[in-house]
Amino acid sequence: MTKKIRPETHHIEALSKISQAITSDLYLEDILRLIVAVVAQVMNSKICSIMLLDEKREYLVIRATQSISEDYNKKQPLKVGEGIAGKVVAANKPISVYNVTQEKEYKYKDIAKKEGLASLLCVPLSVKNKAIGVINVYTTAPHKFTKNEINVLTAVASQAALVIENTELMVKTKIIQEELESRKIIERAKGILMQEKKICEDEAYRLIQKYSMDKRKSMRQVAEAIIMTKEMRG
Repeated sequence: MTKKIRPETHHIEALSKISQAITSDLYLEDILRLIVAVVAQVMNSKICSIMLLDEKREYLVIRATQSISEDYNKKQPLKVGEGIAGKVVAANKPISVYNVTQEKEYKYKDIAKKEGLASLLCVPLSVKNKAIGVINVYTTAPHKFTKNEINVLTAVASQAALVIENTELMVKTKIIQEELESRKIIERAKGILMQEKKICEDEAYRLIQKYSMDKRKSMRQVAEAIIMTKEMRG
């Protein structure tokens, strides 16, 4: 790391850019790419990556990086507690490594040597005192990360974690809303079939299900067609 970070300027700039992502219509993958690009610039880093826990919270998987290294981008997932990133998640505390190629706990020494990576700062993405992933920052020359540098990345990581959590929550909420809306439409279509064909609720549901399979359309699409036909008849 040849240049020192200017915490006051870069910190505010990074948080501002990431804050904008909270209110944007970007998809999560786009937001993660934005975060690693901003962090790499702020930290003067050759490689910056975000690793997030899978749904079962067992493995850390790379979800975004500005690195063009295929070897790095295809790194195998880490178990919680395994390697540097795994330990950061388990302890929910930052870890810095002066030279990853000489660090016993570091799992990817071959990739580090090939890519010319030296020092690593790994900071947890933490929400409500629980780590959901990490941000990794690598330098090309051995570097002792200062308290200011760690504070900058920790602040950015906190903001990034909030973005990730909010985005995933929004996606889940949207899915739930769509499911509820689909149920309402299907219920309405069932009522139309029950009235027109003089059949019970279960029979009406199975009829929609059969149409869905025969026509290779979703049950919601079938239900919407039934409702539309009813409305066209007046």
